Amino acid sequence: MSIVRVLCCLLLTCQLAEGKRIKANRTGLSLHHLGGPHPATPPPAGPNVGQSVFRLYSPGGRMEDWCTLDPFQAGGPSCPGFNSSHGLILISPGWSLDGMMESWVLRLASGLEQSLAEVNVVVTDWLRLAHQHYPIAVQNTRAVGKDVATLLRWLQDHYKLSPKRVHLIGYSLGAHISGFAGSYFRGTEKLGRITGLDPAGPLFEGMSPVDRLSPDDADFVDAIHTFTQERMGLSVGIKQPVAHQDFYPNGGTFQPGCDLHNIYHHITEYGLHGFEQTVKCAHERSVHLLIDSVLHRDRQSVAYVCRDQDAFERGLCLDCRRRRCPRLGYHAHHGHGGTVGKKLFLKTRARMPYKLYHYQFKVQFTNHLKGMRPSLIIALTGTNEEIGELPIQFEEEVSGNRTYAFLITLERDIGDLMMLRVQWQSTALWKSVWTRMHTILPWGNMAAPPQLSVGRISVKVGETQKRTSFCPATEDGQHFQASEEKLFVRCQENHQKQRRKKHNLA
Repeated sequence: MSIVRVLCCLLLTCQLAEGKRIKANRTGLSLHHLGGPHPATPPPAGPNVGQSVFRLYSPGGRMEDWCTLDPFQAGGPSCPGFNSSHGLILISPGWSLDGMMESWVLRLASGLEQSLAEVNVVVTDWLRLAHQHYPIAVQNTRAVGKDVATLLRWLQDHYKLSPKRVHLIGYSLGAHISGFAGSYFRGTEKLGRITGLDPAGPLFEGMSPVDRLSPDDADFVDAIHTFTQERMGLSVGIKQPVAHQDFYPNGGTFQPGCDLHNIYHHITEYGLHGFEQTVKCAHERSVHLLIDSVLHRDRQSVAYVCRDQDAFERGLCLDCRRRRCPRLGYHAHHGHGGTVGKKLFLKTRARMPYKLYHYQFKVQFTNHLKGMRPSLIIALTGTNEEIGELPIQFEEEVSGNRTYAFLITLERDIGDLMMLRVQWQSTALWKSVWTRMHTILPWGNMAAPPQLSVGRISVKVGETQKRTSFCPATEDGQHFQASEEKLFVRCQENHQKQRRKKHNLA
């Protein structure tokens, strides 16, 4: 089913649900009475017969053959592989279009079990309730959340499983299931952690915290938003912050490598399921970012607090003071107090490993040509390697004695930055006008050609927080003519600071 058809179905069903909401408001009834998403407060947690199946991951074999944990039977866990002294990670998938378990579930469960010590990995199988029309599946999320809470209480009662050692991971609708499980859990402690992977948007966007995933549901709640791009007034993933830490990779709206022109790559990798993978690529990217963080401990992606994606793209937000730059994925933690309630941004690659290195450039222009939006090409030389021909296009007209910031990302760590080569790429129009003027007016050769003057360039590396200033290598090195390249080296004060630092250490 194409994403357009899916969104059409969501739009129609959400409009019907909204109609019920309006009618309920007029008659004084709650959405719960009309079959809407959820009541404002959880009902008392009494005995119930759940429809969810909880499968303990076991390497090899089919998921249907995994041992089942049944909280509705007498006694404790019947699975020999369950170790009550270990922590628990419980994975809850999302809405199902075909009634089949997503292939990523096995990959995530396997990665967690192999990479982490002392952990039980359990999968919530709620396919019977998930393979429904979307609004019905939404209604079912609260019942499944109640089943999860029942399982956790059962494990706590029989095997003294500490709630602090419970980590719920939910994708799409599964994110809200995890939130409801946290709110239903009855105990003196909250659950340790909930991770929402692109929590579903339709029928949850704008709802009160008790009717969706929220920071109140666990000691630490983190969410990764990857597909909040609106189509027909809806976004597949929820836009609003719903956690202590809300990550928005690549702005959260869409993801690199998920455009239709990547369908051939997906067909090569997934075979007949390649088109389906292209359709759900951006939504499911949240899952693969989490898997990446588990599998590549040495390539952890760092995120930065910023007010919005536009400011981040302009390189204004690479400040990690007061521990404001947490890692994306499994190794995020609640120790970053300055991030609570703030949006976190980062750029990623199109494929795993997704990590990119972030560089903030600040360029000081000391003169300007009226109406110019200059294009620069920058080559970077580091202690590890050199990266050349990075195009920089200024989106606004530059003026003299002002400093402009922008963001550059690299796939590899080039080490400490030692020097820059900068070239002014003047437009073809400027070249044509200057050449024609020079031909028509012979005395024009006495006038200076167009120049762009750069004072200094400051570079800050997000991942290391190192800042370095670069100055022209020669006295006339700050003045650029069309297509001219200039060398910038570390300014003298950088060396003086380093010498003072070494002296103080000695």
